[in-house]
Amino acid sequence: MRKTRLYTIKSFAIRAISTIGAAALCFTMASCSGNNTNDNGMADPAANAAGMQVLSGVKASGTLGKQPKVDITTPIDVKPNSYAILQYGNGAKISENSRVCANGIVYNAKNGKELMNTWKQGKPDCSITIKKGVTSKPYYMLLKGRKINSTIAFGVPANPQTKQDAYVMVLTLVSSMKSLERATGNKVKDIPENLPKVTLSKSGEPSLDKNNYVPDGKLVSQTLIEGTGKEVDAKSTVTAHYTGWTTDKDGKLHQFDSSWKRGTPADFSLDGQVIPGWTKGLAGKKVGSQVLLVIPPEDGYGKEDKKDAQGNVTIPANSTLYFVVDILYAS
Repeated sequence: MRKTRLYTIKSFAIRAISTIGAAALCFTMASCSGNNTNDNGMADPAANAAGMQVLSGVKASGTLGKQPKVDITTPIDVKPNSYAILQYGNGAKISENSRVCANGIVYNAKNGKELMNTWKQGKPDCSITIKKGVTSKPYYMLLKGRKINSTIAFGVPANPQTKQDAYVMVLTLVSSMKSLERATGNKVKDIPENLPKVTLSKSGEPSLDKNNYVPDGKLVSQTLIEGTGKEVDAKSTVTAHYTGWTTDKDGKLHQFDSSWKRGTPADFSLDGQVIPGWTKGLAGKKVGSQVLLVIPPEDGYGKEDKKDAQGNVTIPANSTLYFVVDILYAS
């Protein structure tokens, strides 16, 4: 739960893809074999038919899966929905419901200056998920079935409003893994009887019974399902499904937010971008876990009313907050 409103954190890769707005998979796989490149990269008939155009002036070479040698002939005239398939991978195909990790280099389209390089940081971006109905259709079409170690360039046009120059992003898809859709692991035994009770639907969406629980002003972080994945720390970026409740003046639970209702998990950083109760309550937990958080006002929103876009109070000041959080990924 963010300090203000919940937003999806978009990595540089996701931001660029969102700006591009369209891309397409090379359906004619027979014509996509090998690593050949040309001044315009590889064209894709289906992408062109969908209104895309090949990005001129970018090519890549080198060992598949390693940082490519990128040659850019500047200045590049970046058009909307421009792309270039620079290298076809030799790894496994990306399947449905996968999380894809990519290393990327971003260049200024005017002068070719390198603006960002995750290869140098030694940490690929793993925020890309591939799931029909959740991933935007163009992005889904681009990556579903694409082979790991493929390299793709995207042109992102200049934005006069923000005075942002056009740039070119070169992404290499380095790995993929199955995405968790809900908490997995072993149910925890000996949960205190006085805590609120959680019931799960078939899909995993939680509901909460207050169970006459009376908060004592202390943070509660109770693992309900113990995962077996990576341990989360206070600086982790986390992907999670969650539902949040508070109580009305009569003490009855009121649901104020749910990623389940939106149909997609949320991405957020625990390092200063969420209320303290989330950072304190999730640090030390493992990916795959489900956690019940009871957050006192000082670790939540304190004396501040939280309002929706219409100005209605959704979380009154001095509220105790209740969350059920499924930790699906952490980096």
